[in-house]
Amino acid sequence: MNESLPLMRRDLEFIPFQHEGQQLVLVRDQLGLVEEGKALPPGLYQIVFLLDGTRTMRDLQMMFMRQRGGVLVETEEINALLDDLDASYLLDSERYRTARAQIVSEFASKVNRPCTHCGQSYPDDVSELKERLNEILASQPLVPKPAGKIRGLVAPHIDFSVGQRVYSRAYQTLTYTTPSRVVILGVGHGLVDGLFSLTDKNFETPLGVIENEKTLTNELRKTGMGVVSEDDFPHRSEHSIEFQAVFLRHLLNGKNLTIIPILCGAIESCVPDFSRETYLERTAPFIDKLRQILTDPEKETLLVAGVDFSHIGPKFGHETPAHSLEGLAKTHDRNLMAHLCQLDADRFWQESRDVKDRFNVCGFSALACMLEVLPPCKGEVLDYQLWHEATTQSAVSFAAMHFVS
Repeated sequence: MNESLPLMRRDLEFIPFQHEGQQLVLVRDQLGLVEEGKALPPGLYQIVFLLDGTRTMRDLQMMFMRQRGGVLVETEEINALLDDLDASYLLDSERYRTARAQIVSEFASKVNRPCTHCGQSYPDDVSELKERLNEILASQPLVPKPAGKIRGLVAPHIDFSVGQRVYSRAYQTLTYTTPSRVVILGVGHGLVDGLFSLTDKNFETPLGVIENEKTLTNELRKTGMGVVSEDDFPHRSEHSIEFQAVFLRHLLNGKNLTIIPILCGAIESCVPDFSRETYLERTAPFIDKLRQILTDPEKETLLVAGVDFSHIGPKFGHETPAHSLEGLAKTHDRNLMAHLCQLDADRFWQESRDVKDRFNVCGFSALACMLEVLPPCKGEVLDYQLWHEATTQSAVSFAAMHFVS
């Protein structure tokens, strides 16, 4: 009766929404195993959420009894429910792991990483995409030319349609620089087994392929053993680097451009005490190598971080709507950006610890890495926006910044 129950998958995204007056929770699966559009009623979602590896059959029975006003639920009914969840690929079961292993193997065999959001988040037709990107870039007055060498760039990774204004301000900066190599730091939303995930695959875009600087990518992987994920599968469906690659291919076409794509995972995965000191102890060889690449005198190298900032509201685990947290989240974001501009890593970390990451800054790990590897320079905030999603009463913030020496 008290045996442990199966685990819910950790790589799924759950999004509350309303449909015909009914509250539901949409399940989003980047692997594509869960049926597209699969939604759970809140009661069932509460049950699924209990499957964290610590619960027993009795725990589930008690939850069902509370939901049903004290009516006893037999174990046969719960087992049938678990079978249905497994059939839908919601559980971390043998069935799911077998299916995932096949997808991982197929991706590992590819030389190029296919674009996965073209035709959805942005046009897959070349002419339409160029027109759309030019429209974004021209939507804001041109950013003034900075007084110095551009070393780094912060851009959003939210949908182009939502972040148009801020994308424009971020990528107008490339008017004043023509790097031949770009290190892209993205957010590994599905990365669970390391601080970093590297891939030596070239990146396909509708505008053409961007070559990966494979030699340096593989050198980074070797120096980062212990903090780098064993495989590159987290890159398969991740949009945070793909969106930057599209802009870079459009703006730096013909520049013999190469990229080094790096996904950054949750700090807590390897730094449980959430301290900069421990982070540096664990990552020192990797950080040192990356710093050398950025200061290579033989090849002009730009660092781009594709990140978003605060995520607030019920969609992101808060019990109150985003508007009630907006003021605090904006203050937190501005503090983080101020410390970034000054390259003050200690205060950057302290700001996050002070709020206990209450506002879910998904780009923290990529920005923390950026702070350690940029050469001496100073940042500037070019734009900042908090976007509200009315259907979920939630909001996401994002910014454009550049760093100049």
